[in-house]
Amino acid sequence: MTDAVPRRSFLQGGAAAVGGAALALGGRAAWDASTTAAPAPDAVGRATEPAAGPRQAGVATAPQSFATWVALDLLDGVDRAALVRLMRIWTDDIARLTAGRPGLADTEPELALVPARLTVTVGFGPGVFRAAGLEAQRPAWLAPLPAFTVDRLEAAWSDGDLLLQVCADDEMAISHAVRLLTKGARTFVSVRWTQRGFRPSPGATPPGATMRNLMGQLDGTVNPVVGVDDAVVWHGAEAADWLVGGTSMVVRRIAMDLDTWDLVDRAGREFTIGRRLDTGAPLTGTHERDVPDLDAVDALGLPVIDTAAHVRRARSTDPDQRILRRGYSYDDATAAGTSTDSGLVFVSFQRDVTAQYVPLQRRLDDLDLLNRWTTPIGSAVFAVPGGVLPGEFLAQRLLVGNGR
Repeated sequence: MTDAVPRRSFLQGGAAAVGGAALALGGRAAWDASTTAAPAPDAVGRATEPAAGPRQAGVATAPQSFATWVALDLLDGVDRAALVRLMRIWTDDIARLTAGRPGLADTEPELALVPARLTVTVGFGPGVFRAAGLEAQRPAWLAPLPAFTVDRLEAAWSDGDLLLQVCADDEMAISHAVRLLTKGARTFVSVRWTQRGFRPSPGATPPGATMRNLMGQLDGTVNPVVGVDDAVVWHGAEAADWLVGGTSMVVRRIAMDLDTWDLVDRAGREFTIGRRLDTGAPLTGTHERDVPDLDAVDALGLPVIDTAAHVRRARSTDPDQRILRRGYSYDDATAAGTSTDSGLVFVSFQRDVTAQYVPLQRRLDDLDLLNRWTTPIGSAVFAVPGGVLPGEFLAQRLLVGNGR
């Protein structure tokens, strides 16, 4: 597969590339930061997250207020050499955008000046390994999830060869980044699906507060602690070189039946979840992060936390089965004759999907009161390569080894 000459010339450096840029932009002068006003001195807008490092940003990063996920399918003829070119382009664009600078071929450079903690996380589906002739490098857990009885999966929200997870505290920053990254990849990929989600805006809740989903419950209370429980999320030296500092990503679109949930009283909701809605505390505790007492019984000898309550079914006695949840709510335009199209873009990161996520989901699939109001309608699994070290491009250690 061939590249679009003007776009790729930027990556070759030199004065000739600058001239090519002017032509590629329809005669416009190449981007010059000195000709455009600096972004407004706003703390939220100016904030940045580093793109380079041993791990990709957007996993352990404090969750931003907005997110977009774009799953992409490789076009026919894309091989390992083409993937190398694409990763070089994305590496350069991501480094610039997350620092609040335009991409080299950015036709709307002013839109890049407010990064608002922009991060871009790149994931690989099984198709990347097939196209690159690297099936031997594909982790065993990188495959579609097993079938679950609660699933009603739609192709419109499932699978994909590549994934871009783009997060920021400003929707304009996300929109511009998605546009630039997908526009520069048109000769390699087509868009399979796009999902968008939101959390509380900056300052709306205290830093580090657990977000509430659209059912009103705190979502993500029992998460691994960054810097303490890294072994359940990240691959270390035991993994293949390209996966060191990497992880796996599960993306599940979960529709919520809010209309019938509205009919459930507060006691019924808390019984279903096993937690109090106001504080998030388990029904046997006082504070959000109190450990549920699953052996506690009431005056009649019945479990205080029902045997099918969500908090019980989601809990494991194996500390290695924990996952890092980083979900976002969605509330989309409704079709005629319907009142809601809402739910959760459930995103989790874990070292091994098969050993960590699948056992958890099987317990929920077997018996969970919350299944009455939630339905998974999309599902995808991706490998997240390790981060970009100095002099590298994304996934270089997978696609070409350690050579520069």
